[in-house]
Amino acid sequence: ENLTEMMEFALLGFADMPHLQWFLFGLFLVIYIIILMSNGTIFLITKMDPALQTPMYFFLANFSFLEICYVSATLPRMLMNLGTQRRRISMAACATQMCFVLLFGGTESLLLAVMAYDRYVAICNPLHYPLVMNHRVCIQLVTGSWITGIPVMIGHTYQIFSLPFCRSKQINHFFCDIPPILKLACGDTFVNEMLVYIVTVLFVMFPFLLILGSYSKIISIILKLPSATSQAKAFSTCSSHLMVVVLFFGSAIITYLRPNTRHSEGTDKVLSLFYTILTPMFNPMIYSLRNKDVIMALKKL
Repeated sequence: ENLTEMMEFALLGFADMPHLQWFLFGLFLVIYIIILMSNGTIFLITKMDPALQTPMYFFLANFSFLEICYVSATLPRMLMNLGTQRRRISMAACATQMCFVLLFGGTESLLLAVMAYDRYVAICNPLHYPLVMNHRVCIQLVTGSWITGIPVMIGHTYQIFSLPFCRSKQINHFFCDIPPILKLACGDTFVNEMLVYIVTVLFVMFPFLLILGSYSKIISIILKLPSATSQAKAFSTCSSHLMVVVLFFGSAIITYLRPNTRHSEGTDKVLSLFYTILTPMFNPMIYSLRNKDVIMALKKL
């Protein structure tokens, strides 16, 4: 029994709001259904509609599928905890959840960078676009985005769960995230904190800088376009992508690059809601409402 207790954590989630448990359950269930249906619809129309068989929509289909995977790593467990009030999670389940959240989060960062590169080639080198972004290159870029993080995130998760946990087993979060888990570890966590910064720089800051570089080039080209109509059309193509980038990277950078002493559990939960739940929910709305091709495909469907 003592061994079982040692191997288990308790995900507190929103336990500090006991009167709102069923309201939160209903709210997050509706959000989860919206995410599944909206991202699933975008995935389907980009595969079925002949007008959407371009690299941009190939990446968007992968992004929508990734969003479904990403949100499914956290939301079902949170809904179960809210519905049953049983907050226990085994160490193996906690490590598995953390590994998948990190893996899907890293893949999302890299895929957003790939989508920025696609827009850069389309706007800055339109004549070479079909040659540069051929189907083989697109598959390689997507496969690289999915595979690159696997060894890093598995190793990173193993490193964190190799620590001794002799303090409280209560995780003040709605999923197994790095900052709240490190707070429960006893002994020196300096190496682990440094690893968090290194992984964040590689999988969040580096893609973010690549995106900024792509968009600085894109904006300089757009401003040189002769007519205001051409400028507006080029900006509308990129603005939806930029909105997703700001929402996702902004919250992720603040969460993982803040010093450990500055971590507030309440703030961490709110920021995590942004990059794990709100981005997957807003992504289809941002892409479909600002995209005439997607709206036309939806009408056809």
